[in-house]
Amino acid sequence: MPREALHRTGALVRHNTMLMLREPGPLASRMVLPLAFLILLHPLYEQAQRGQRGIAQAVIATIVTFSLLAMSIAGSTFLTERIWHTWERVRATAAHPAELLIGKAVPVIAALLLQQAAVLGFGVAVLRLAVAGLPLLALVMMAWALTLVGMGAALGLLARSLSGLSACYDIGGMILSSLGGALVPLTAMPAWIRHVAPASPGYWAVSALEGALRGEAGRTLTASAMLLAFAAGACLIAVVRASRGWGRSAQL
Repeated sequence: MPREALHRTGALVRHNTMLMLREPGPLASRMVLPLAFLILLHPLYEQAQRGQRGIAQAVIATIVTFSLLAMSIAGSTFLTERIWHTWERVRATAAHPAELLIGKAVPVIAALLLQQAAVLGFGVAVLRLAVAGLPLLALVMMAWALTLVGMGAALGLLARSLSGLSACYDIGGMILSSLGGALVPLTAMPAWIRHVAPASPGYWAVSALEGALRGEAGRTLTASAMLLAFAAGACLIAVVRASRGWGRSAQL
């Protein structure tokens, strides 16, 4: 019944939130490191691109790069369950795989939104970042958080070990960020990278954030729709893996 499903999902959300807060180290590092990066490197971006353009590039580079690395929060949540064989116990209950995924996703989405809000808040309050479309920016933040959670969940259910998961989000995160033009503008990169950049969700995150900061609704909505398409594809992979039990066994 829908009421029972909501009750089970709410219980899973509370449980996973408690687990995340009991081990705050990974979450705290994902909050502190982006601000340190922004403080140290924003003068370089401002010097390379004068005025608001440089500030916006610094903020966008920080958000996209470190939020991609923060996929580890979502991935490790699933992989840890599999390593300690608690995944099988939860799967043996009446909870649907989608309920399990939602119960784990909601706390991670909150953490990712908090990370993005901290970077944007610092940019606005300290660096005087101009935001032309605040509602558009909120939409982008949610779309990007959903994309990251979907990708993180898929990685957590596909990876066979913690070292494999770490390699995926460290290497993959930096590649997707660089390929998307977050760290270095695509106009300054080789032509072949500009051609393959749209295959990276980081590209659409950069485009959506730039559009929201400038108040360009059309560009923001298009890029956000692409992010949601990436999110849907990743969530589909995660649901299939969870429902068929393919990803249950894992190693330290």
